[in-house]
Amino acid sequence: MRQGIVLAITCLALATVVAAMASLNVALPDIARQTHADQTQQTWIIDAYSLVFASLLLPAGALGDRFGRRRALIIGLVLYGAGSALAALATDPNLLIGLRALLGLGAALIMPATLSTITSSFPRAQRARAVSVWAAVAGGSGVLGLLASGLLLEQWSWQSVFWFNVLLAAVALVGTLVFLPESAEARPAPLDVIGAVLAAVGIGALVYAVIEAPVHGWSDRLTLGGIALGLLVLAGFVAYELRHRHPLLDPRLFRNRRFAAGSLSLTLQFFALFGFMFVVMQYLQLVRGYSALTAALSLLAMPIGMIPASRLSPLLTRRLGARGPWVAGLLVLGAGLAVLSHLDGASSYGHIAAGLIPLGAGLGLAMPPATTAITDALPKELQNVGSAVNDLARELGGALGIAVLGSLLTATYRSDLHLTGVPPQVAEAAESSLAGAAAAGGTVLHHAQAAFTTGLHAALLGAAITAVVTAIAVAILLRRPADKTHPVVSDDPATPSGRDNAAQSPTAPTTHQQPQRPSLHVEEELS
Repeated sequence: MRQGIVLAITCLALATVVAAMASLNVALPDIARQTHADQTQQTWIIDAYSLVFASLLLPAGALGDRFGRRRALIIGLVLYGAGSALAALATDPNLLIGLRALLGLGAALIMPATLSTITSSFPRAQRARAVSVWAAVAGGSGVLGLLASGLLLEQWSWQSVFWFNVLLAAVALVGTLVFLPESAEARPAPLDVIGAVLAAVGIGALVYAVIEAPVHGWSDRLTLGGIALGLLVLAGFVAYELRHRHPLLDPRLFRNRRFAAGSLSLTLQFFALFGFMFVVMQYLQLVRGYSALTAALSLLAMPIGMIPASRLSPLLTRRLGARGPWVAGLLVLGAGLAVLSHLDGASSYGHIAAGLIPLGAGLGLAMPPATTAITDALPKELQNVGSAVNDLARELGGALGIAVLGSLLTATYRSDLHLTGVPPQVAEAAESSLAGAAAAGGTVLHHAQAAFTTGLHAALLGAAITAVVTAIAVAILLRRPADKTHPVVSDDPATPSGRDNAAQSPTAPTTHQQPQRPSLHVEEELS
């Protein structure tokens, strides 16, 4: 009973912060009209949250391990609720961007603590099931957030979405204060401040350059310089972490093929998912003319595939091993995105559903084994690291998906939009965003919708290709059994022997004298 309450509260807190990545997409057209945000500012309104979220996940997780995960949840929920209340009062797009960044700080404290609390509270025999519930909530909360926002926008303005966030944060905060136990590392490692700064700067520079690319041009020296700077700083982060005694994230962990496959897969799954949501919600409202609620309801075909597939995935993994369902899920995800990439203004809802159902089913099949691969690849002493990497993969993937696919959409839209014979201010408004073109109406809107649809084709085709490439990479990483030189000994009596040994006993770091800074014996699998 106690464990069920812990799972429910942590999943509520998780759903609150995950839904915020997608829920505002429903309100984006209204926000653009009322705040006069251009297409790039709209991307920032969505991605400022994801960017700060992803950049601070690792240090925030380390703070939770040191000072207490319950305490991190409490502080994070207070920041999240306060930031949401202030955002509901904002009228300037730049101020809204800043407040979304504050919400990202709160979310960075919340999310690692949820999975760490579960993995530290549940015995290994029950952990896989609890993690699968956590993964299902993480995957489905985006759609539920869209639906809740659509319902709110039928009656109230876009500010109601933020007030709803305040309510969810308050309920999760009360549950945390009353029911959640405190947990923390008995001997926490010193905080890796330099590593945290390098990671945040590298991720921030990379995402900033990608989001601003449509404004300056992809070949502009500012864009190329920003991307180069981000990659250079991230390379410096890897080099520093390899030498540091107490790294924020030891790169040697990625020598474990299952750990690497899980991290890569989750990153690119959420790249596709949140990039898709950012693009498709504008398409449904501004091209098809749906209301916010109708647009949100249109995505309910996705859980039709996701929910049963996420329940089936652990069963298939136990019977067949992780590789088959995992790779199949990624391929089905790619197929769904490929179908959706052919949408236009005249497409029927049957066409939309034909893409959404396999998209959801693919995520449902691929997400649980990817999440479990990360947590099960590490011994108990490194579960906090596994939790942080799992969260980072999801949020970094979401931030990059919105940035890359949003930039691809914007660049294609602007290059394909050719307006003649209209006042300069009308042309400028239309070029800034589809919402600006909608205000002009007539032939301007018609041309803008056609250009937007071309951008949608490019963005979703890019997402589909990403899913297929990820499937190939995961299949390669899991193609041989893990090296048994340093296996993780499972204490789960339900663990089957002899089947998909890589899934049950992956190569992992082992600990010796210092649980907070393990002596790593991670080696590449034998060729």
